[in-house]
Amino acid sequence: MRSSNPVFSRRGFSRDNGAAGFNGQQPQAGGPAVGTNPYATGNPYAEGATNPYATNPYAPQQDTQLGAPQARGNVMTIDDVVSRTAMTLGTVVLTAVLSWLLLPVDPANLGKSYGIAIGAALVALVLSLVQSFKRKPSPALILGYAAFEGVFLGVISAAVSTYIADGVVIQAVLGTMAVFAGVLIAYKMGWIRVNRRFYGFVMAAAMGFMLLMVANLLFAVFAGGDGLGFRSGGLGILFGVIGIILGACFLALDFKQVEDGVTYGAPREEAWLAAFGLTMTLVWIYLEMLRLLSILQGDD
Repeated sequence: MRSSNPVFSRRGFSRDNGAAGFNGQQPQAGGPAVGTNPYATGNPYAEGATNPYATNPYAPQQDTQLGAPQARGNVMTIDDVVSRTAMTLGTVVLTAVLSWLLLPVDPANLGKSYGIAIGAALVALVLSLVQSFKRKPSPALILGYAAFEGVFLGVISAAVSTYIADGVVIQAVLGTMAVFAGVLIAYKMGWIRVNRRFYGFVMAAAMGFMLLMVANLLFAVFAGGDGLGFRSGGLGILFGVIGIILGACFLALDFKQVEDGVTYGAPREEAWLAAFGLTMTLVWIYLEMLRLLSILQGDD
């Protein structure tokens, strides 16, 4: 499937439309299909398709006597996803802390630090796009993205903490963790049902949100001021809440993608894609949380 992140578009576990698996291959007739897979068709949540990972020799196989899939080696597990995600997020945090300490945001150095942060953000964008269009995950690209994204986050966080609201960074981090934990609990308890309708609603809402943000940016660049006012005041608070909710919805999509990858026998290397997607979603939530809290504290 091709899954879209609220920050960047990225490849999911199945690249092509139709019943294409991890290697872009068609499942062989009579292969060891296991159940149905919502990623097997062009619509990522359509039902009734056979397992597109049947051509993976390490995927779970059907036991003819017991009627249950038997796990085999070299397949993605939750532990793989957790470890890769920890490495990716750890890289973001490490470079963010280093940039906070080494790139001062005092008036004499603020312009230089901002320039480095913007350059790092552009590099992170390019690396994420390259990975999004690669057939296989590249740990070097994903960790490189995480490193440059951390530089950007470190400078922006230091500037917000210094000039807008002291202590807001810790609050934003805690808020991001709370959103992650809340969505995970809701997903595991079945309170969030990720299906075709959910996917369509989230994608439509995200597209509208991004178009409004681009329009606001263009008005700010060419007309000056705060553009259409979507990033400050009451509208800024409203759109900040909407942005966090969208991030939470994309977390649910990420969890569904991971769950299906584990269930249908994704190769172990695909855990890097899961880490990549989760990291981008958490970065999105953190930035929206940081902006929302900054507006709230700035109005006090």
